[in-house]
Amino acid sequence: MSSTTLTPTRRATLHRRIRFIVAFTIAYNVIEAAVAIAAGSAASSAALIGFGLDSTIEVLSAAAVAWQFTRRDPERWEKPTLRVIAVAFFALAGYVVVASTSSLISGERPEHSTVGLVLTAISVIVMPLVSFAERRAGLEVGSVTAVSDSKQTLICTYLSVAVLVGLALNSLLGWWWADAVAGFVIAVFAVREGLEAWKGDACATSIGMILEEDHSHGDHDSTPR
Repeated sequence: MSSTTLTPTRRATLHRRIRFIVAFTIAYNVIEAAVAIAAGSAASSAALIGFGLDSTIEVLSAAAVAWQFTRRDPERWEKPTLRVIAVAFFALAGYVVVASTSSLISGERPEHSTVGLVLTAISVIVMPLVSFAERRAGLEVGSVTAVSDSKQTLICTYLSVAVLVGLALNSLLGWWWADAVAGFVIAVFAVREGLEAWKGDACATSIGMILEEDHSHGDHDSTPR
């Protein structure tokens, strides 16, 4: 995390930026979930339906960060917010494993879905940009939760790639098992990031430490000479 001392104005700007990013993430994923579940149901695609359900997990993570940065003292809520993000990672991993295993066992072949292909392709482009913006702001302000949430968004980008490739290979070559195999790889990443988020308060500088340092400097500067 950045150890640079921030001015109150810059910190407020970064807090507003993070709130805007997570608000956009929530809105985008709500729409994404609705479209993916509808398209998946129409095409009998477990991958697309699962992709939509995954979007709801991303909403949970982003909402947790949004809630934290609406508090008067966001640093006080760092640890519980990290716990929520960690649980979201674990839930994502659990879902991917169950969905991929079920897909392999049943051998269900989804129908072609143009809507699904377009939706996942858009997500592959948009989500990395959102993740980068939130990670950059989170690193500068020293927020573990914002950085962890940016990783959650990046994990969802990997899932978007897997679903996109799986849908494309199923449509073009009939390789119905491709997205299931990729799902197991994504689950490993999700578990790893979940563990890092769970113990993140112990391995990185928290926003609280930075604010405490700033208050100390402020008190020192305001001491009568």
